[in-house]
Amino acid sequence: MSNIILLGIVSFMTDLSSEMVYPIIPLYLTAVFGATPAIVGLIEGIAESLASLLKVFSGYWADRYKNKKRLTLIGYSASFFYKVALLLAASWPGVLAARIVDRVGKGIRTAPRDVLIAESANAKKLGGSFGLHKMLDMLGSALGILASYFLLRISAGGSANIVGYRRIFLISTVPAVLGVLALLLVKERKSKSAPTRKLSLNFRTLDGRLKAFLIIVFLFTLGNSSNAFLLLRASSVGFDAQSVILLYFLFNIVASLLAYPLGRLSDRIGRRALLVGGYLIYGLVYIGFAYVTTRAGMIALFAAYGIYTAMTAGTERALITEIAPANLRGTMLGLHGALVGIGLLPASLIAGFLWNTFGAAAPFRFGGILGLAAAVAVAFVLNRRFEVRA
Repeated sequence: MSNIILLGIVSFMTDLSSEMVYPIIPLYLTAVFGATPAIVGLIEGIAESLASLLKVFSGYWADRYKNKKRLTLIGYSASFFYKVALLLAASWPGVLAARIVDRVGKGIRTAPRDVLIAESANAKKLGGSFGLHKMLDMLGSALGILASYFLLRISAGGSANIVGYRRIFLISTVPAVLGVLALLLVKERKSKSAPTRKLSLNFRTLDGRLKAFLIIVFLFTLGNSSNAFLLLRASSVGFDAQSVILLYFLFNIVASLLAYPLGRLSDRIGRRALLVGGYLIYGLVYIGFAYVTTRAGMIALFAAYGIYTAMTAGTERALITEIAPANLRGTMLGLHGALVGIGLLPASLIAGFLWNTFGAAAPFRFGGILGLAAAVAVAFVLNRRFEVRA
């Protein structure tokens, strides 16, 4: 359990650092370097695509070379160098380079970190272990968002100039360093076997539920566009820029508070019930976003979106850990992350097209339908008990 808490602290510190910076990057690019929205989109698209592709390779390397802690350390160290690169950036290509460093780090660390959690957890408490990590992870995100909100307000009276932005970047390096230091205390289970010369990746031999679940996740992701669309929807209901940041904080804090108890609940009643319930809530929430007209309704929907995240984020990782072959856990966890990341690009393009062509409600109706379909599909795929694989 100490390893899981330490890894949670690492994620808490890193996400605290990252979310202090992430909400202000578009403002920094446009206000300081005169970048257009298209350039902002280009930077985020390139950075996120790299992170997604690296997750599966990093998981494979962790399985093959048994170097999970080393890969995790490299990945989390990138968060610090990202902030340094932001401080040194003198143009938008410099910010692009910094974002690439950050996302490459995330792509490298995610799968091996999840394997470290799985190896450190009691098999009967796997959902609670991933839930505990997710709780600390999202708590860091929530506090980072809150810190960004207040730092923006006090920087030049709320209208930050280049000095104000870089002051925030500098402050954000502190939790990034603390996260790396905490990671050094994590103890990796030493493998008695030598690095595998080659891992067999014959997908025909994988558990049919695992393959079906990964397909469902990818198709579901096509309706789960960037959270930026949720923030834009909030703006259309009357929330100003600072209030939108607080809505994002609400989503993160709700997810953080519920991730651990709901993860433990999945250990008791099964992954299927939590995942079906989570996707069902997602579908209803997205349909709600399509038709909401009041500020109170928008607040309730952001809170409910946090409940969906708490129900599914850790439970999905626990499920994959249980039904993946023991020697391919990192690869399968990485493949799951890669499919989600790859799906986000067409999902956002689809959402943008639907919004522009049929109105603001259209992408949320589409996402809601896919969410409800995912709930039905998962209920069908996971319709029998499965044994935890050692």
